[in-house]
Amino acid sequence: MTPSPPPGCPAHTTTAGLTSLSEATAAAAPHSVYRQLREEWGDVARVELEPGVDAWLVMGYQELLTITRNEQLYSRDARNWGDFQTGVVAPDSGLGPMMFWRANVIGADGEEHRRLRRPLDDGVSSIDQRRMRRSVQAMCSDLIANFAGRGSADLVAEYAQSIPLLAIAALFGLDMDERYELLAGLAALFGSADDSQAGNRRFEEILADVMNARRNTPTDDLTSGFIAHPDLRDDPEILQSMVVMISAGQETTTIWIARTLELMLTDPRFAGRMRGGRLGIDDALDEVLWRHPPMTHMPARYALRDTELGGRRIRKGDALILGLAAANGDPRIHDGDPSAEPGNRSHLAWSAGPHACPARIPARLITRTAVETALHRLADIHLKVPAEEIALRPSPWTRCPVSLPVTFTPSLSPAPTRST
Repeated sequence: MTPSPPPGCPAHTTTAGLTSLSEATAAAAPHSVYRQLREEWGDVARVELEPGVDAWLVMGYQELLTITRNEQLYSRDARNWGDFQTGVVAPDSGLGPMMFWRANVIGADGEEHRRLRRPLDDGVSSIDQRRMRRSVQAMCSDLIANFAGRGSADLVAEYAQSIPLLAIAALFGLDMDERYELLAGLAALFGSADDSQAGNRRFEEILADVMNARRNTPTDDLTSGFIAHPDLRDDPEILQSMVVMISAGQETTTIWIARTLELMLTDPRFAGRMRGGRLGIDDALDEVLWRHPPMTHMPARYALRDTELGGRRIRKGDALILGLAAANGDPRIHDGDPSAEPGNRSHLAWSAGPHACPARIPARLITRTAVETALHRLADIHLKVPAEEIALRPSPWTRCPVSLPVTFTPSLSPAPTRST
């Protein structure tokens, strides 16, 4: 076991020389960064979250399974974060919306987590998948109709980021204006920059207004379902359940759509599928989850006592970040051969253990429908720029393309209908 600096050592109060998690996320070749970190640290590497704030990035497949499955040692409750308890992390830190404790399913362990998880599981199981597929297909067609005659589009701004928002927010009964106003708040939240807390406040204000309206006039949407659910005890728990389901679903599904379209438009193995080739949309969906999981790095677990993980001494209160992309590329379980990825769903894109994503099925339905509709409706579609020139939105957590500019043969499309 490689020793870590003892408590009180100056190494605990500086992050000078550490790899920045934001820079690792933004790197053109993040797996090269992970390789360098493994050479220096092994499968559990100390990284910088923001100046003066560090964490452990867990890159080993087995190590990640260990921390996600052992709630007795690695807590999801951020009130156990040592740097927060001691004031190293400022109350107005941009890390707050993603890492500070909230009264929701993400911040709970054990029976409390299971209680707060049941409303989400019940909400997902109540979704009529056939109805959702038809609704998403109509939304996609409407969006495409807005630019089909132009012969060019940005498939992030004009397509990918709108689809999950329209689909998921519709389940909660948000109207069109409210859905689009949520986008700015969500972008700030996931960016973990100076505007993240303001974006988070506005996001919650919109959802609180919807919640209060449904209390007076219940409908058959998920907001009303959460209000009536016996496992949600008060308004903060109802609101935070809405926050979790909408925010997680929006950002991750946007990235999954964009990355799958990018792969199918740039990789000959998939581009050929549109002309009768071997690999298809489901293969591309799986490969993206292996290589570019929608959550690149997921916060966080907090050690409840001093322990050891991957040869590193972990102190009580240390934050551990789930390196989902790095773990998928762990050379002990993955040799880097992309031919092994299609159809193989042993990746960790959805995390693992009690906190694994509950909405994998609807997320795949939305993403597959969006990709299939775009490829079917846009003839002779091509990416306008080389894949390596696609910029990413700044974030320590996700690698969402800023844009996906494409050209295609213009076509006359029916006027769009108002999606609901």
